[in-house]
Amino acid sequence: QQAAQSGSALNIDLGSGAGLTQRVVQLVGLMTVLSLAPSIVIMTTSFVRIIVVLSLLRTALGLQQSPPNAVLVSLSLFLSAIVMAPTWQDAYDSGIRPLMDQQIELPQAFDQASEPVKTFMLAQVDRGDLALFTRLSKIEAPQNVQDLPLRVVTPAFMISELKKAFTIGFLLFVPFLVIDLVVASVLMSMGMMMLPPVVVSLPFKLIFFVLVDGWRLVAGSLVESFQRASGTG
Repeated sequence: QQAAQSGSALNIDLGSGAGLTQRVVQLVGLMTVLSLAPSIVIMTTSFVRIIVVLSLLRTALGLQQSPPNAVLVSLSLFLSAIVMAPTWQDAYDSGIRPLMDQQIELPQAFDQASEPVKTFMLAQVDRGDLALFTRLSKIEAPQNVQDLPLRVVTPAFMISELKKAFTIGFLLFVPFLVIDLVVASVLMSMGMMMLPPVVVSLPFKLIFFVLVDGWRLVAGSLVESFQRASGTG
């Protein structure tokens, strides 16, 4: 029985000597990165802009829980995967594949894999936001923005994405606000003060959104906005 237990034991070879401590630290760092993977996906991809725009669209339509959050998140993930596919492929080819082939070490693999992601974020970020977080981080601005660390680029990218998402949300609100104003004016002229305008305008907003093929327009425009900024597609 002891032989069977020893035969089925899982052994992890971390090496020996001076490199043991370094390998343990690298393993702990890798596990930390994997545990933070969902947050990394949110912070460094197109997900922020897409999910905020879809949430604002739901609010503009006057809907509270439809589509549900699970549907919006799922759609945002798929659209983000389409946008990020070239970047992720470059990151895999640059850093992850050489690491798996044991051609480079983990720190070098991280640096090389993060470069395509940083390039994507820099293509979307506003330079004023970069300057803000460079100043807040108390570091000297480099000649090339590509040399900025991720701790500066990532928060600048996030607030730039929020700004763009709110701008798109404003444009989405305008036609539905016009419908609300027209319905409210008609109800007031008819003396129907007790009937909430939101209840009457909701079906008109829904049919308007369906007739203009709103989901296709919004999804396509969101993906293409990233491709234009990145110079692809």
